[in-house]
Amino acid sequence: MASILKVERKKRRQVMGIIAILATLVVLVLIISMNTGYIRLSPLAVIRTLFGGGTAKESLILFDLRLPRIIIAVLIGAALAVSGGVLQGISRNALADPGLLGINSGAGLMVVLFISFFSTHAAFSIFLLPFLALVGAGVTAALIYLLSYKKDEGILPTRMILVGVALTAVISSMMIILTLRLDPNDYKFVATWMAGSIWGSDWHFVSALLPWIIVLLPYIFVKARYLNALNLGDSIATGIGAAVEKERLKLLAASVGLAAASVSVSGGIGFVGLIGPHIARRLIGPNHKYLLPVAALCGSLLLVVADTLARWVLQPSEIPTGIVVAVIGAPYFLYLLAKSRA
Repeated sequence: MASILKVERKKRRQVMGIIAILATLVVLVLIISMNTGYIRLSPLAVIRTLFGGGTAKESLILFDLRLPRIIIAVLIGAALAVSGGVLQGISRNALADPGLLGINSGAGLMVVLFISFFSTHAAFSIFLLPFLALVGAGVTAALIYLLSYKKDEGILPTRMILVGVALTAVISSMMIILTLRLDPNDYKFVATWMAGSIWGSDWHFVSALLPWIIVLLPYIFVKARYLNALNLGDSIATGIGAAVEKERLKLLAASVGLAAASVSVSGGIGFVGLIGPHIARRLIGPNHKYLLPVAALCGSLLLVVADTLARWVLQPSEIPTGIVVAVIGAPYFLYLLAKSRA
């Protein structure tokens, strides 16, 4: 018993060390990101402005233009990575990701439908979009679950990916049809959004996204022990006292909620939910109690770096953040796919 406690304490110290390193890297990237843009702010000017000592121009650039977008990137990166980690856990599929499975596309379809009939600049729409995205993502997730589930075997990993790819193709076709009726300004917005642009970049969008993160992330962290049980297989998990279907559906709903809220303000950013959990798993192992918090930091770090590069590479223009993430994530996905077939 003493040896087990000793191992657990050692593991906890290791995890805390990794979390401290990742948190430090996130802070450093945040400072670099606040300094990145068409109008440069030195690191000293950024720190001075953060503590109220900057000029009116520096305060405008930092607090009204850059900081909300950076905070949104941090929140979305954490949400998508944890969402992907949950999906990989409940399906026992290393390739599961809200973008690859079509959950992001389902959320996006509802957003595009809303844009087709209403203005995205109305005050109420900012807080309504996450709920609409949740409806689309929830319907898509339910279809994936029903079509990939087999009695006595649970969710079949290969079928889950195939169903997700098929649904993504169908939903993408529907979105293209919808965009044909949009006026040029809305069409440009939707095209950029579909590529994965963090378009909701003011404090109102931070306020709309933050409650979802505050509620769902701690809930998932508390439920992490059930993901460990589910990884043992449905029969073993049931044998050790886990309410398999009940907990799986709860975790799936929380995962879909995180993905939907993220998509409503960031567009179709994929691969974060794939890469974040995989990096975390390599760093600290498969225990979801530690894996999910580390995945959240990895996702935040990845998305802030990608968004910073997107704003820096073609100044004064910018690349949609989703394209930068795809450049990083697509080769990694192909590597995982080849490895899973090996």
